[in-house]
Amino acid sequence: MKPRVLAVITARSGSKGLTDKNIRNFAGEPLLARPILTAKQCSWIDRIVLSTDSEKYAALGQRYGAEVPFLRPAELASDTASSVDVLIDLLDRLAADGEHYQYLLLLEPTSPLTEASDLDKAMELLLENGNAKSIMAVREVLTEHPAFCVKLSSDNYMIPLGEQDFSKPLRRQDLTPVFCFAGSFYLSTTEALRQYGRFYHPYALGYTMQSWKTQEIDDLADFICAEALYQHRDLLKGELD
Repeated sequence: MKPRVLAVITARSGSKGLTDKNIRNFAGEPLLARPILTAKQCSWIDRIVLSTDSEKYAALGQRYGAEVPFLRPAELASDTASSVDVLIDLLDRLAADGEHYQYLLLLEPTSPLTEASDLDKAMELLLENGNAKSIMAVREVLTEHPAFCVKLSSDNYMIPLGEQDFSKPLRRQDLTPVFCFAGSFYLSTTEALRQYGRFYHPYALGYTMQSWKTQEIDDLADFICAEALYQHRDLLKGELD
């Protein structure tokens, strides 16, 4: 039997880094429309809910196909509130109305380059692994690999971060691949989300994303880069095929 999957898009009003970034025009549409439209194309998702504290954001979300059964309570609308607290509150409210889900997918407007095909593949990978309880996007760290990183002393002398020997040339292809959280999506069983209070735990899988898809938006420079990547996505895909 196909599991019930709830997609949640979180979009709090206001932003310290970039004013109202969640509704800023991104390639002709408000930024928060991107994850909604992506979720609508994912074959596993049963329901799409926008979690927001703003009536204006709610109206925009509904226009693009998300449901907004209620506005986020004030105590969960601050910049100190955790995403998981927001999600658990939402699950509790939906459960009180008789709506229960086996999986929850978190998408954020600030990662607008995620594609439905990635979500479908991630869900399939999670279901194929009987022990796994969550999966989230990661990207391989290349030019910022820890082997190339240093610390600075109080008088600005460079100190190796680990046991690197910079007297010898470091070739990227000789290094052990490492990955970092990409932020593109977070998918978990609702049971594990409640149990661990987070998406990362000993039963979490990593889904490797192409690096161009993992551009996150925190400030104006990020926004410009993400929009340019989105507008040239077909070219980027062709180059990688």
